[in-house]
Amino acid sequence: MAEVKELPLRKDVDPQLTWDLTTIYKDDSEFESDFKSMQDRIAGYSKLVGTLKNGAAQLLEATTEILSGARLLYKLYVYAQLKNDQDTSVDKYQAMYSRASDLSSQFSGAIAWFDPELLGLDEATMTKYYSDEPKLKDYQRFYDQTFARRDHILSDDVENVLALAGDVFSSGEKTFGVLNNTDLKFPVVTDEDGNQVQLSEGVYGVLLESADQSVREQAFKKLYEIYGQFQHTLSATLTTNVKNHNLKAKLRHYDNALEAALSDNEIPTTVYQNLIDVVNEHLPLLHRYVALRKKILGLDELHMYDMYTSLVGEKSPRYTFEESKKIARDALQVLGDDYVSHVDEEFNNRWIDVVENRYKRSGGYSSGTYDTNPFILLNWKDNLDNLYTLIHETGHSMHSYYSKTNQPFQYGDYSIFVAEIASTTNENILTNKLLGNDDLDPELKKHILNYYLDGFKGTVFRQTQFAEFEQFIHEQDAAGKPLTSAFLNDYYRKLNEKYYGDAVISDEEIGLEWSRIPHFYYDFYVYQYSTGFAAASTLANKVVNGDKGDVDAYLSFLKAGSSDIPTNVMKRAGVDMTKPDYLETAFKIFEERLNEFEKLVEK
Repeated sequence: MAEVKELPLRKDVDPQLTWDLTTIYKDDSEFESDFKSMQDRIAGYSKLVGTLKNGAAQLLEATTEILSGARLLYKLYVYAQLKNDQDTSVDKYQAMYSRASDLSSQFSGAIAWFDPELLGLDEATMTKYYSDEPKLKDYQRFYDQTFARRDHILSDDVENVLALAGDVFSSGEKTFGVLNNTDLKFPVVTDEDGNQVQLSEGVYGVLLESADQSVREQAFKKLYEIYGQFQHTLSATLTTNVKNHNLKAKLRHYDNALEAALSDNEIPTTVYQNLIDVVNEHLPLLHRYVALRKKILGLDELHMYDMYTSLVGEKSPRYTFEESKKIARDALQVLGDDYVSHVDEEFNNRWIDVVENRYKRSGGYSSGTYDTNPFILLNWKDNLDNLYTLIHETGHSMHSYYSKTNQPFQYGDYSIFVAEIASTTNENILTNKLLGNDDLDPELKKHILNYYLDGFKGTVFRQTQFAEFEQFIHEQDAAGKPLTSAFLNDYYRKLNEKYYGDAVISDEEIGLEWSRIPHFYYDFYVYQYSTGFAAASTLANKVVNGDKGDVDAYLSFLKAGSSDIPTNVMKRAGVDMTKPDYLETAFKIFEERLNEFEKLVEK
């Protein structure tokens, strides 16, 4: 019997392939020192209560004291999060992350009085304050964001209770995270070379790309066999999360949880509804692509586990991490020398945790805060998807870098709404770079087009499917419908059938897909992948085919942070996301590339 390949332990990973967290704290004792300092700060906030009405100087003092505390808290939280995520089995860092989360709740509770007190200051008072203390003008948008939520901020006592209950409200998400990343034990499966491999989320993604349908089917069925065993627990964790969102929306006098979630980022719900409407109008394009997939693969039956394998009859291109860094760097040259110099910092100074190790958090992300590097978590596999993941997360990290180095702390972060635009613009720049090579080998061009079409399917269509599901389950819970696993399975499978059409069999197991998607715990986050990709299609086209002014406009967007309403920032960059036009443009590009791919494969 072939030897089972197991993931390495954290201690056995080459340090050069791990992130260097000593740039945040040299050791854990420095973390503990700052942790104690933060506890003292929180205890001291009580002296500020009731002072905002006393004058401009008092408002400035309270504002700067609270923001200074938030700055330190974020640093503590990021360090604890990254330490935990690199190996979720270590009790010490589980506890550290839990303590940081608890500290965040304490901080929120200790400053819960601020917004209600600020709302007690009328426009005339604020005008006088700005005149009396000009430094307050640096925080005017910060205050205006609170004034815009005037009808949704509750009394001091209620806000304090909600803040202190933060850990309770997040229990569903936390339980899912521990279960999904640590406690679920996946079986050993056989890859296409006959090797016995330990199934994991990362390995699963690679096996679904296999040219051998039996390998794909085995991985699919074995993965969902495990999730099926825990479907009742997972429906309970998801229900807890949905009820959390619905309760808070009701308490804060929003019409629904969707409105509450989007208002936090100053996004009108029409953006969400436009997405679902326009995508549904263009589902025939997805059905056409799925039918083409069935035809090219020559299958009597196309299953959901057949949706990720290459359509060119070969394995997809393989790129090592080193090769991928060079390709990404070359593609991003279009954004200028300054941008690329910071990409070099990321690549060369251990900002990236590269390889998968046992108990490491699955997936990939960019994290960090105002006083840290942007850090990237990967679970690297040598394939085209990971090349795109690298350039995607680099887009997040460069966005973070430019925002924090061009904005004060209060505006040094950015709305999650625009976050996915920066990352997917990078993806689209890479696609344009690869396809724009006149000497590109036709076979490689097929691979790139196949990858682009699959990427569009997985980002615009699939994430909108998720968004539609997320909206549905919140509406059903608000209407009093129990979110049992059977109910969720049935609806999700029918939704899947609507999106992918008659050419594919919506296997029974696909009804369980909701149970393994962490983004359903992120409070209407996932739609932004779709809107971001569509907007990025327009921006990438401007950057690649435009002039220096288009590049400068894009870099200005990266530097803007949260200094303006997100849709206003995007309008200045050349995309109005309050209208459906940018979505129509994205589908036009998809159709053009689908036409091009069809012609290539028919030759």
